[in-house]
Amino acid sequence: MAAPTDTRRGDRESLALYSSSSSAIEVSDIDDSANGSEKRARGDNRDDGTSSKKKKKRRAKDGGISEINGHTSSAKKRHSISKAARDPRDEPSKKKQKTKPEGTETRSPSPFIDFDGLSRPSLGTRERLEESSEQAAQRLEKLQAAVRTILECVGEDPDREGVLATPSRYAKAMLFFTRGYQQNVRDIVNNAIFQENHNEMVIVKDIEIFSLCEHHLVPFFGKMHIGYIPKNNVIGISKLPRIAEMFSRRLQVQERLTREVANAIMEVLKPQGVAVVMESSHLCMVMRGVEKTTTSTITSCVLGCFEKKEKTRNEFLSLVGLNRGYR
Repeated sequence: MAAPTDTRRGDRESLALYSSSSSAIEVSDIDDSANGSEKRARGDNRDDGTSSKKKKKRRAKDGGISEINGHTSSAKKRHSISKAARDPRDEPSKKKQKTKPEGTETRSPSPFIDFDGLSRPSLGTRERLEESSEQAAQRLEKLQAAVRTILECVGEDPDREGVLATPSRYAKAMLFFTRGYQQNVRDIVNNAIFQENHNEMVIVKDIEIFSLCEHHLVPFFGKMHIGYIPKNNVIGISKLPRIAEMFSRRLQVQERLTREVANAIMEVLKPQGVAVVMESSHLCMVMRGVEKTTTSTITSCVLGCFEKKEKTRNEFLSLVGLNRGYR
C-alpha cells in the first residue's frame, strides 16, 4: 500500500518542479523582452538624436532651404524659393490703370519740371510770364524805386550825376539776369526732337554759365558739360545750352542748377541716361567771406545708365576732361 502513496508524492513534486521552472522561464522571457525593448528604445532615441543633429547641421548649412524644398515631410513643397511664403490674403490687389482722356495735360512726375515747363514756379513767376506791357512798366518802376532806396541806404546820393540813372540801368539789368523766370522748357525745345537710330553718347561741353547766387545776389560763373545717350530720339544740339541758360538766368545755387538741367533733359527727351557736370567760381566767397580767389566748385548729376554703369560715367568724365575716379 505504500507504493501508490510514494508515486503520488513524486508526481506532485515533479509537477511543482515543472511549474516553478516554467514560471522561471516565463520571468526570464519577460525580462529578456523588456531588455530588448529598452535596447530598441535606446537605439531609436539614439537614431532620433542623430537624425535631429543632422537636420540641425543641414539647416545651419543651407539656411533651412532643404526643408522648404521638401526634404522634411512636414514642410509644404513650393515651386520656387525666390519668393517668401505669404498668406494669399496679404498679396496686394492689382489696381486698374486709369486711361487719360486725350488732350489733357498732367503734371510731370519730376519734382523739378512743372507741367508747363516752368521749374519751381513761385508766386510771381506766372505773373511775370503772362503780364501785359502796362504791368511790365509798373514792375520796372517799382524795381527802380527799390534800387534808389538801396543807394540811399548805403550812404550814396541818388541825385548825383554819376548814379542818377543807376536805378533804371540796374532794374533793367536785373530783369535780364533773371529772364529765365519768363521762359519754359517747352518753348525753348520747340519740338526740336528728331527720331534717329543713334544710341551712342552725345556731349556738349564748355557751355558758359552766368548766374546769381540766391543768398547774396552776386554772380557765380563757370562752364557746364552736358552728355546724354539717346534712346532712338535726339534733340537739337543748340537746345542743350539753351536749357542750361534758362535755368541759370534765375536766382540759383549751383547744386540745384546742375540737377535741374539734368532732370529737364531727362524729362523732355526720355534718353537712356543724362550726365551734367558744372565747374564754377562763386564771387560770394571771392569778394567776401573767406575771400579765396583760386577756389572752384564742381557739381554733377547723373541719371539713368550714367548712374548705374561706372564705365559709362568714367567715359563721360574722361571726354569732358574730368577723368577722376567718380564712384
